[in-house]
Amino acid sequence: MLEAKRLCKTFNGKSALENVGFQLERGEIYGLLGHNGAGKSTSLGIILGMVAPDSGEVFIDGISVQKQRGKALRKVGAIFEAPAFYDYMSGWENLKVLMSYSGGFDEKAARNVVERVGLEKRINSKVRTYSHGMRQRLALAQSLLPEPELLLLDEPTDGLDPEGIKWFRDFILQLREEKGMTVLFNSHLLSEVELMCDRVAILREGKRVFEGSVKNLAYETPVYQIDFDKLDVAEIVIKKLNGEFLEPNRISLPASLDPSTAVAELVNAGIAVREFAPVRRSLEDVYMEILNGQGSPN
Repeated sequence: MLEAKRLCKTFNGKSALENVGFQLERGEIYGLLGHNGAGKSTSLGIILGMVAPDSGEVFIDGISVQKQRGKALRKVGAIFEAPAFYDYMSGWENLKVLMSYSGGFDEKAARNVVERVGLEKRINSKVRTYSHGMRQRLALAQSLLPEPELLLLDEPTDGLDPEGIKWFRDFILQLREEKGMTVLFNSHLLSEVELMCDRVAILREGKRVFEGSVKNLAYETPVYQIDFDKLDVAEIVIKKLNGEFLEPNRISLPASLDPSTAVAELVNAGIAVREFAPVRRSLEDVYMEILNGQGSPN
């Protein structure tokens, strides 16, 4: 549905993107992660044709954004940077004006979307009376008119309270389930990205340093959370099994070793095992490894 090829961009002689590429399959939810200045918003700006790349190209459903922007973006809805509205107008009036910029106002479609994002009770109120969360819902309504096949979201949950974040997550997952919508968004909320995304890419200083499935973030060798006494004896047993201590309460063991064998060996050595549980590698673990320079570009 979307393919970014070798995107490069510099601002004032400083590289913002360096040969960044990724692609989204139809119906996929894909997350862009990275610290401030990593290149996330620049990537979205190029995808939307609002930022011209120094080199590289973006294709949406096979159509080049750089060569045929209008045609390529017909299937795209977006929230890019801070949503801007006419504060002296109502939410409904804003939708009318903003929709007119892209081909006309469809009242029935607008009513359906307003109800879907939960703004029907306040859509006729002036936008200046809206909370931050309500503005985000109005921006989401705008991005869904006319109904796109690809949704691009720039920090969509920024500033939302936990209830608002959960509502947004459930809303996006439901959109994908019901309509097969493809979603690309950037965020710094790793836990939310892990709950929502099929795959993620991590950008660091303008380079893509990781891309992978959220469901397949396993350690190269199994890691276990442990709690037992006689640490000195335990170290001997774990070393004998070709394992190692990573931290006082974490060990790694060979993938070929049945963990029950390790537990049995520890118990036979007179060690009281109070906890022995596999540790799932989280997206935060991956991100911190890369941030600390332990990851390698791929």
